[in-house]
Parts: sequence; structure tokens; C-alpha cells
Amino acid sequence: MTADPFRQPQSQPQSQPRPQPLRAWPYWVTITFVPLVYLAVTRGGWTVLLIPAYAWVLMPLLDMVLGRNLRNPDPDTPEAALFWFRLLTWIWFPIQFALVFGTLWYLRQIGSYSTLETLGIMFGIGVTTGTVGIVYAHELMHKPQKFERNLGDLLLALVLYGHFRTEHLLVHHPHVGTPRDTVTARYNEGFLRAFARILWTGPGSAWRAEKAKLARAGRSAWHRSNPIWKYAVLQSGFLVLAWAIGGWAAVGLFVFQAVVAVWQLELTNYVEHYGLTRRHLGAGVYEPVQPHHSWDSAHRVSGALLINLQRHADHHLHPMRRFPLLQIYDAALVPQLPTGYPPMTAMAMVPPLWRRVFNPKVRAWRKQHYPDITDWTPYKNASNPAPTGAG
Repeated sequence: MTADPFRQPQSQPQSQPRPQPLRAWPYWVTITFVPLVYLAVTRGGWTVLLIPAYAWVLMPLLDMVLGRNLRNPDPDTPEAALFWFRLLTWIWFPIQFALVFGTLWYLRQIGSYSTLETLGIMFGIGVTTGTVGIVYAHELMHKPQKFERNLGDLLLALVLYGHFRTEHLLVHHPHVGTPRDTVTARYNEGFLRAFARILWTGPGSAWRAEKAKLARAGRSAWHRSNPIWKYAVLQSGFLVLAWAIGGWAAVGLFVFQAVVAVWQLELTNYVEHYGLTRRHLGAGVYEPVQPHHSWDSAHRVSGALLINLQRHADHHLHPMRRFPLLQIYDAALVPQLPTGYPPMTAMAMVPPLWRRVFNPKVRAWRKQHYPDITDWTPYKNASNPAPTGAG
């Protein structure tokens, strides 16, 4: 490894290096979803299987062939050198908008496919909006520039999950590994149970977080600055557009792809922190987030597809760090996934298999990092007190 992952970025040098597009090209692999969507939409039949096969079969096979990328880039790399990386995340919203609504228009106005083919096409759209769109929204929402945050909000609105921005920034990052975090999967909790819990409690959790934030500023939760209203307006606008394109059938198809995308997101959340809890120090105080509170993966191809989301430990230590600069940590410090995210999320859909593989890993992790804790029941049941000051 070529850089210290714990090192904070220093002041940028005087001379700004020029952008290097060749370094960014592996991440542009996501653009290949566009011709796959075109084939599925215009041909139907067996081509509707291309998108899920590409994301869930070909990418893991390439990971097996090409292995891990253990290179750590210089975290002090200036913004000017990252233009081609950033451009990729900027252009994805118009691409995804065209894919989603262009597909709805084609299916309702031109296509004459069976119900099964139509659902297969929209399933592929959901795989695309989940694998690429939500991941890019996640990158954008962490940035201070309003332009990038707005793009992130638009991408989340395309999958009807706008509150995820609030839930992620105000709840997940400060409270990961504690009972307050909705998406930290509990030890022995199957994915379907976790998914139902997140869908049921997530919107209310986001509302409470924004309410607490506004209260600290002396404002009501109903104040116009509450971003929940923005999420609602954007999502309503896209639902109306779907209806204008193809009536209630198009609305149903739009909602279907959104459900597929959100299902993928929450599978990823499930994998990222399963069973990894922070030590409760007493009176609602928890230890700071450490690298060992995330499952990491350094697999090369899935890492490029997911713009380094799998370098998750460093993301939690440095949430503002742009994706090409995220670091991978030594396996002795951070728990490692056996593969990239796609096979792991597939395994999570089979709870007995998941528990057989990961429960022993979590127990070993506990012995390594918290040998003095003998009773894990309040951690497993999320019955420890909520963090002090949590909204």
C-alpha cells in the first residue's frame, strides 16, 4: 500500500496537476449499462436478462480473474486532477433520466411486449438505477457543493427514496453501529426482516433527524428549509411525468423499478455493517467510529463499478473524501468480505447461508476487538440506550 489511510489530507500544493482521463477510465464502465438498456428495451426476449447478468454474474467473474486492487492513491490529490472522475457523477442524472422515462415512453407507446417481458425490462432499469444511480447519489450527497447535492437529490427522486439523504447524513454516519442507526444490520437478523424494518422506520427516522436539526436552529419541523419538502416535490414531479407518459400503468412501472433499486441499496447497507457494533461506554455514549466498524472489499472490478463504495471503512472515517481517493486498509485492522458486493448481496438473500458464513466472522471480530465484552445481548437486540443527543 502506497499511502497511510489514516492520514488527513494536507494543504494542496501550489502547482495544480492537469486532469488525467486515462486514470479515470475504469470507472466509466458504468456507461456500458446504456447499450444494455437499449438492447433490452428495443429487442425484448432474452435480452432483458443482460443487465442483471452483467451486474451480478460478469462483474463477479471478472473480480475472480483480476483480483484485488490494493493500491492507495495520494489522499492529498487536488480537485483539479479529479475532473474526469467528478464528471462521471455529474452526467449520470441526465443519462438515467433518459433511460427511465425513455423506456416508459417506448413501452407504453411503441413496444408490444408481454407482461413478463415488460417487468423484466423494468427490473433491468431498477438494477441500473440501484447499481449506478443510488451509488452516484451517495457520492454526490456527501459533497459541500450545492450543485452536486442537487444532482444527488434528483437521482434519489428517480427511485422515490429522497429521505435517504437525510437518513444517511444525519443518522447513519454519526450513529452507525448503535441502536439509533436504522440500517446497521443486527447480528443474526435476516435481510428480509431488516429490509421491512428499514422501510417502516426509515422515513420517520429521517423526519425526526431533520426536526431535531431545525429545532437547534430555532425553527419548526414544518419550516420551508426542511429538505423533506424538496424530496416530496421532486418525487411527485417524477410520478406526474410517468403518468403523463403512460397513465397509471407507467406509474406502476416507475414505482416497480424504484422498489428494485431500493432493494439493492438496502442489500448493500445490510452487507456493509452486519453485526458490527460500537462499544457502549455508558449513559448513551459510544466509542468513536473506527475502521473496524465496516466490512471492506478491495476487489478491482466491482470496486470500479461501485466507484470504490467497497472501501467503506475509509468512507466512514473521511465522508467528504472523493471516491477515487478512498483508501483500503490492512486486513488485520478491518474485516474483509470474501468477494465484492454483488455476490455478498446475493448471499444475503439466503439467510441460512448468510448466517453460516458471517456469524462466525462476527464472533471472531468480537474476540479480536472487544475481548472484554462477555454479554453481547444488548448489542444483538439493539437494546442499549440511544446515543446522547440523537434526534
